[in-house]
Amino acid sequence: MSKRKRTSKIDKWIKEGRGTGSGVDYQPWLKIQDVSSLGRSTRLKGIKTGRQHEFLSDLERNYFYITEFSDAILDIREQFPLLPQEETIVIADELGIKHPTDPKTGEPIVMTTDFLLTVDKGQGVFEVARTIKMKDESLNERILEKFEIEREYWQRKDIDWGNVTEEEIPKTMARNISYIHDYHDILDYDVFREISSQHIEDLSLSLMQRLLNNKHNIRVITNEFDTDTHLPFGSGVTLFYHLLAQKIIVIDLLKPLNLEQQIDIKSIDESKLKKVNYG
Repeated sequence: MSKRKRTSKIDKWIKEGRGTGSGVDYQPWLKIQDVSSLGRSTRLKGIKTGRQHEFLSDLERNYFYITEFSDAILDIREQFPLLPQEETIVIADELGIKHPTDPKTGEPIVMTTDFLLTVDKGQGVFEVARTIKMKDESLNERILEKFEIEREYWQRKDIDWGNVTEEEIPKTMARNISYIHDYHDILDYDVFREISSQHIEDLSLSLMQRLLNNKHNIRVITNEFDTDTHLPFGSGVTLFYHLLAQKIIVIDLLKPLNLEQQIDIKSIDESKLKKVNYG
């Protein structure tokens, strides 16, 4: 009975299209409701993909923020299944490693890699597979065995695989991106939805001018901006975060983003402002 139940679930998910597609059409193999995660599960709307992403730990979420903000990453597919399942079963057998199983049924599970990324660094598009694990976990003998199955699976597909730990994910940068991520599309905010495209551009230029020529902290500058433009309180911060999210304003994201402090603006690219679609 357990074998039929296992097969029916895997077949059902395959028929649902899990683990297939790309961009907005991709469906992760594992969804939050399917897994009892030790970390804090998170759903986030992707900017690159326009779909809901499913993360099973804080570390996965932080890695997503870094990849989401990178110009070199074209597509992000999380919880990617190593299918067909027979391939990982054969690899495990060849390596003399016990294949991961369902603790309840003892049957082999479909293994997954945390991220399959589509990358373009200007020399052609390629894919890389990345597994996200805390450093302490990565030293666990059983986890290292699973890594070997993953590594061999991807090697046979000529795709680079690697394990990423918390030491390679800049926490401050991930936190900063989390602050500005939801401001990528400023038309999500009512006050700007009611303003013309040209007016948003003018407001952006005005705020950038203030930021460059003012020695006060961001909070003071944006509060004065709100008062002078007669916009609702907080609009200046919303616009500032939007300009950061669109990379029109560039700052050092490895330093904490604190509105109560002066922020060193590395550069401003007004040409990008013209490329943003404000409806």
